[in-house]
Amino acid sequence: MKVAIIGGGPSGLFLAILLKERLAAVEIDIYEQNPEDATFGFGVVLADTGLSSLRAASPTVVDALAGAMRFSDRHSIVSHEHPITMKRPGAGGGAIPRIRLLAILQARARELGVRIAYHTRITDFSALDADLVVGADGVNSLLRAANEAGFGTTRRNLTNHFAWYGVEKAFANPALVFRKYEGGYFIAHYYPYSDTMSTFVAECDHQTWIDFGMEAMPQEARQALFERIFAAELGGYRLVSNNSVWRQFPVIVNQTWHCGNQVLIGDALTSAHFSIGSGTRIAMEDAIALADAVVAFPGDVPAALRRYDAVRRPEKAKLISASEASYNWYERIREWMDLPTPHEFVFRFMTRTGRVDLNRLREQYPSLMAELAAGGVGGMGGMGGMGGSAATQP
Repeated sequence: MKVAIIGGGPSGLFLAILLKERLAAVEIDIYEQNPEDATFGFGVVLADTGLSSLRAASPTVVDALAGAMRFSDRHSIVSHEHPITMKRPGAGGGAIPRIRLLAILQARARELGVRIAYHTRITDFSALDADLVVGADGVNSLLRAANEAGFGTTRRNLTNHFAWYGVEKAFANPALVFRKYEGGYFIAHYYPYSDTMSTFVAECDHQTWIDFGMEAMPQEARQALFERIFAAELGGYRLVSNNSVWRQFPVIVNQTWHCGNQVLIGDALTSAHFSIGSGTRIAMEDAIALADAVVAFPGDVPAALRRYDAVRRPEKAKLISASEASYNWYERIREWMDLPTPHEFVFRFMTRTGRVDLNRLREQYPSLMAELAAGGVGGMGGMGGMGGSAATQP
């Protein structure tokens, strides 16, 4: 069996590894348009639950990843200039430099005999000598773009604006800061991923973008604006840009997951909003589901693709539903930031996605619930109707 994977990111590499670990005779070629040492972004988050599912699929890979991760068992939310810090359930998960994540996956793939071609941009997918062609090439997937009618692709952009930066500072723990500044509504999400670096996601709503004239600003001016607004957190450090382009999040959905011998995984299939902190894990779990299906039907690609769809679609729907609930919450950020107290804001934040019911929130975050109650939230009648459930990830 011959497999061509378009995209040498985490999901494409992990799929190749899983297939070769189970079907040694399969021939796999990965085509990546960027250089081998190129990486866009900074750190990648992998929570406890994600690591567990990935480890069950490939212990060798995940043990190597865990050894390079920086773990944190707590995170903070700051609103109304009041920080509330909570302990994460379990070990808390952690983050890893994206370039290190890729290097570990690349090494394991090569060890297994996977061929990886860099600086290679495929445009004629029908010319590939492959029984199965996998689109693992992200939100700007070339494979999907070549046949959007076949995949039933729909897309739209959210209204908030954001950019990914780095900071040459390892923050003590991950945090979200929601700050009003000169009439604007701004958000910073930062987390350490090494002993010297952190990721810093900068965001604002569209009205703020207009009011501050950010559309007409050069990139350097936008960066300087956020350095000024979040100067207290940055502590004299500057933001580091790495292809840090300001954009609006693209919501991409494909009604049909596979077309002929072509199939999509990860963000090429369905974009997961960064606010749930699980995009890489979701994409790698897509790879697990597809590998399982191919192993179950190694000589029957149509049957394997039907299995992949049938098994993975219901579970992924839950994750994408959480992503949708989260980004819709952020689209109304002014409403939430105008709530009267930080305690009510944090409760609304933690209960935004519908992933965990109120009882589980009490079970996983008892100290937080006590703090919210002390702040007046717990004493409100009908507390369960305030949003009902909570995400395990901020």
